[in-house]
Amino acid sequence: MDREKVTQNKWWKSAVIYQIYPRSFADSNGDGIGDLRGIISKLDYLERLGIDAVWLSPVCKSPQDDNGYDISDYQDIDPMFGTLEDMEELIREAGKRHIRIIMDLVLNHSSDEHRWFQEAKKSRENPYHDYYVWRDGTEGVFPNDMRAAFGGPAWEWVPEVQQYYFHQFSVKQPDLNWENPRLRREIYDMINWWTAKGVGGFRLDVIDQIAKEPDKKITNNGPRLHEFLRELSRETFQKADLVTVGEAWGATIELAKLYSNPDNSELSMVFQFEHIGLDQVEGKEKWDLAPLPFLKLKEVFARWQSGLHGKGWNSLFWNNHDLPRIVSRWGNDGAYRVESAKMLAILLHGLQGTPYIYQGEELGMTNVQYEIEDYRDIETLHLYEERLKKGYSREEVMRSIHARSRDNARTPMQWSDGENGGFTKGTPWIKVNPNYRQINADGQLGDEDSVFSCYKNLIRLRKKYPVFVDGDFQMLLMEDENIFAYTREHEDSRLLVVCNFSGSTVNCPLEEPGASMRLLIGNYREEGPISTLRPYEARMYLSVQREI
Repeated sequence: MDREKVTQNKWWKSAVIYQIYPRSFADSNGDGIGDLRGIISKLDYLERLGIDAVWLSPVCKSPQDDNGYDISDYQDIDPMFGTLEDMEELIREAGKRHIRIIMDLVLNHSSDEHRWFQEAKKSRENPYHDYYVWRDGTEGVFPNDMRAAFGGPAWEWVPEVQQYYFHQFSVKQPDLNWENPRLRREIYDMINWWTAKGVGGFRLDVIDQIAKEPDKKITNNGPRLHEFLRELSRETFQKADLVTVGEAWGATIELAKLYSNPDNSELSMVFQFEHIGLDQVEGKEKWDLAPLPFLKLKEVFARWQSGLHGKGWNSLFWNNHDLPRIVSRWGNDGAYRVESAKMLAILLHGLQGTPYIYQGEELGMTNVQYEIEDYRDIETLHLYEERLKKGYSREEVMRSIHARSRDNARTPMQWSDGENGGFTKGTPWIKVNPNYRQINADGQLGDEDSVFSCYKNLIRLRKKYPVFVDGDFQMLLMEDENIFAYTREHEDSRLLVVCNFSGSTVNCPLEEPGASMRLLIGNYREEGPISTLRPYEARMYLSVQREI
């Protein structure tokens, strides 16, 4: 297969995708919760930024036991966010601005309030019973000792059928049985229904867990996983010009080559998280903080960049709805907030893959430091109680929460310096970060030196120069403990990216770029010699024989 033709035919390879957490983006009706009409009202802002697609965290009907990742109706919208008509209008209005809508689909499990499960637990003879994973047993004697990710046994007793059902997550999220071809057909029909409505793609939650074999204690990467994915793609994704990204915490480079094979047999790409877990104590929980091993970070990026080149495709991200704000995590959210936010953007957007921007990242939004009563995330609240019982001091626990809580990403989008940051005229479901008066969209849109403008320019450059999409990768200065530098080369173009990952001025041993290389973008107003890099300084140079 001619790789160049594959690349040219895939719009998502030169695209930038923007993730929206609908509850916290924009509230149109004053109830304090973001909604679809709020998103519609901000489409001009997204068009101005230049993104190509919006990934919506789940908006399907749900009891909200797990923030919408417990779907009770795959073909309806949760009233919290609006109506199906609102969703159809969002797809239309986004399309007018050349923005595609990507839905978040949860295909490993459903809500226990889904009609399938309501039928399934009525009797073993019910045709929906086999849509889920059941095991015989005796009440109080579990089929095995498997534990759920959210705590407790992975099995729940149902008296009506005298059986246990399997749930990898909440007890209200029974796992679907992908061994059942009728279930798979229902899923395919649902996906094709959304595609017919104009959806531009899907993000697939924990997709590497659909082929579980609980009797063997296999949860992810089960034996039939890639068989299921190939059938799923053949019956749905390949019928339209879609982008598909699978969440795969257990992905390796070799597995990612299967998921994102250029032959389009499975998915467009996967989210892998190897770089995300580096700054925690090895073998411990994410709450156990450790300094970022910078050399290891470079090694991980280099390995994935080289490993998938021409054989798969990378997703590029620093943030999402489950992660702390990157400028507070690996940047500097104080004196060098603007510089470090831009540095992190320049570093990531120069790599090969599809970049994802999480709402507010393009403004340099930061973590929060609330008191415990102001947090809403169930994981955070459980952690607080558990660690206090284990003897941790309150100061230790709050330090971990301030650094890692998922609510860092979920505070309302900061649109203006007005009431509630312009997010809502009501009482927001979670407090707005108090720094909204200093950090907000209105204050950056007209500023060519803002974080927003940096992201906007990076998106423009990706669309202009093929080296961003097709260039191969070479890490420079691998052993340097402060500088992240690399080149990308494609045909007659060469891209050089140099980033100081520290808050101090450092010496850079690279030679000064030649006359053929010009500075595409940097994060300081004045361009100095490359031999000295200022705190969090980032520069991107390009040499190209034929200017586009």
